[in-house]
Amino acid sequence: MKQYGTVRSTKQPEPKVIDEFSVWVAENITPVSEPGTDEQPGFEGYEYTLTQYDKDEYIGMIDEKNASLEAEVTSTQLALCEVYELLG
Repeated sequence: MKQYGTVRSTKQPEPKVIDEFSVWVAENITPVSEPGTDEQPGFEGYEYTLTQYDKDEYIGMIDEKNASLEAEVTSTQLALCEVYELLG
């Protein structure tokens, strides 16, 4: 994983872009409008946090999130079963 920190672009980024080798994730996308001065032009565009993941690394990260969500769903289902038993 490479974190590029906060970057700027004049074009609105896609939240996730997948190329041949990497997955690029843009987060916290905010529009930016800065007026110009006599010495420098203004800026109209977007500012966001950019992270590049290796494809295998990204797949592993998504797999971990899915496993965590599955465990949460199972816990919720068991809790609901207990509630239904108490009501019935």
